[in-house]
Amino acid sequence: MTEFEIPVPDEQARAAAVERLDGLVKPLGALGRLEELAAWLSAAHGVVPPRPLDEVRVVIFAGDHGVAEAAAVSAYPREITAAMVRVFLSGTSGVSVLARQVGARVRVLDIAVDDAMEGVPAEVGAHKIRRGSGAIHLTDALEPGEARRAFDAGRAAADAEADAGADLLIPGDMGIGNTTVASALVAAALGLPAEDVVGTGTGVDEEGRARKIEIVRAAVARAGDRVNDPFDLLTALGSACAAATAGFLVQGAARGVPVLLDGVFSGAAAVVAREIAPDAVHWWLAGHRSTEPSQAFALKSLGLQPILDLALRLGEGSGAVQAVPTLRAARAILAEMGSLSDLELS
Repeated sequence: MTEFEIPVPDEQARAAAVERLDGLVKPLGALGRLEELAAWLSAAHGVVPPRPLDEVRVVIFAGDHGVAEAAAVSAYPREITAAMVRVFLSGTSGVSVLARQVGARVRVLDIAVDDAMEGVPAEVGAHKIRRGSGAIHLTDALEPGEARRAFDAGRAAADAEADAGADLLIPGDMGIGNTTVASALVAAALGLPAEDVVGTGTGVDEEGRARKIEIVRAAVARAGDRVNDPFDLLTALGSACAAATAGFLVQGAARGVPVLLDGVFSGAAAVVAREIAPDAVHWWLAGHRSTEPSQAFALKSLGLQPILDLALRLGEGSGAVQAVPTLRAARAILAEMGSLSDLELS
């Protein structure tokens, strides 16, 4: 299933990058994963060395999930989501602080926060689809047509950042109940048992995790064979935020802008997005390894290896932001290292 024109990364540029890397002042392959990333960026940019990654853009898709209130799957109350949108706007969130260290810009969009969000700038809610979502173990997350509207909202967000000159896109997420929704999407899309994909999320105890497992199991069973279509899957078990994230990932690829996935939520959205536009995966990298088990399954299915493993579980795009210096270092070795042929040996 695809209706998207996804450009093909430049394999000639990748081959030229590998040849150049092999000729630098170092043993063959001595810079390990950095060399792989340097070649990947060269293919994405179609030039050796790749262009600088100066304009890094983080877009956080915020929304509430009915399952959080109906089933007590989180250690925190639903009201945190709306409060955190205001924290993002104040520039004092975790991802805001970390993004400043690498010069990345952060934008938050209210896609489905269950709050009127009075006093928040109009552009934050310009793409709002609904207030909250259905409790997925009892009913569909979205009404018919809302998954596609949210997906298109995510595409519009990617277009806006690409038009503004983004060199790298990072999807962020904020929503109490996110990990439960992500687990359900991964379990359904990949045919995995609930107990294999459910983690502790924001820090629930074993009793809380057991409750999440039952919720995910019931949700997947309720959805039945609707999980075989990506938009039906997002409607039944996802959320407006998940659909918007999927659209963001696909449109970033369509625009030829590298996308750096964050944690469990963007990983789940990527699994669904690949079903919508299979070639989009060639434009995605995994920023870090989450502590949530469903992300490991998602990344394995996508053929992606995390750049960092820092035991992060904040979300917001914060883990991916931490991988930006590594990508810049990978580019720098192609742009600045000397070659073996230039050595003067006695």
